[in-house]
Amino acid sequence: MQIPIDSIKIKKRIRKDPGDIESLAASLKKFGQINPIAITQKNILVAGERRIKAATLLGWKTINAVIVDVSDPLARLEYEAEENFQRQDFSSKETAEAIKQINKLRNPGFFRKILNAIISFFHRLFIKEY
Repeated sequence: MQIPIDSIKIKKRIRKDPGDIESLAASLKKFGQINPIAITQKNILVAGERRIKAATLLGWKTINAVIVDVSDPLARLEYEAEENFQRQDFSSKETAEAIKQINKLRNPGFFRKILNAIISFFHRLFIKEY
């Protein structure tokens, strides 16, 4: 559900340094919000402060959120910590492979460009949209 950003109450957080908010904002701008923030029934932030900061930087007035049932400060703290503990960054090898595959798709070789053009031609020729 979409909620107004200015209605979210941000209490004391574990993370002190939000890191590179500009690059997260660029990601939100390009791909949209992939994961919702988590809030309580009373709009207290449980997880997603960096997403809120990035959305605010972009001028967004609302953000996608889910309501989680964490009624006490201990449960909120455990939820916030768990979201960050369970995130697994790519290894350097996985990062390199992802970049390689993205570049290959963005910059196909000569023969791949010809094949893509032929496929596109026949697709337009025989596939009609209703």
